[in-house]
Amino acid sequence: MPKINKELLEQDEIIVLDLLEHHAKDSIEEIAKRCGFSRQKVWRIIKHLEENKAIWGYSAIADEDAENLKHFVLLLKRTILPFDDATKKLIVQEDLSDLLPATIKTSVKIENIYLTHGRYDALVSLYAPNLVSAKKVLDAISQQLGKYFEEYVLLETLFPIRKQGHKNPQIKILTEYI
Repeated sequence: MPKINKELLEQDEIIVLDLLEHHAKDSIEEIAKRCGFSRQKVWRIIKHLEENKAIWGYSAIADEDAENLKHFVLLLKRTILPFDDATKKLIVQEDLSDLLPATIKTSVKIENIYLTHGRYDALVSLYAPNLVSAKKVLDAISQQLGKYFEEYVLLETLFPIRKQGHKNPQIKILTEYI
């Protein structure tokens, strides 16, 4: 493939990705109109991005209040003990929800898990019906992974200003809290 076509393809992929991030529910035809490409070109770009794992999935941004859930962030500080292979697999390949007690497993949603660089080494964001349930998540993680983590900080989110790049539609009402 000539260099100029490869560069155009990468630019076109970025354009389509940007549109998908903000208009994922739109049809391929609507996305094609927005970016000025043919429907077939957009379809090929999306398939290529999915095959190369540039797109991990599609999701709706839900209001956690509608589900009677609160958002929490759990910060974890590592010990110097290296992870064994089973723990690496659990953290990276398995579902941390499997660590949760059956009494809260169905009511808690683990949203994101990040390994980080800085004061804390990991971040887990989750939805739970209340602080008690969120603390049970922390307890379950500390029981299973306690020898690898020495400090846990649980934060309750007051409200999202932005989620997945989208401004909260209730933001005018929520500015009273700031």
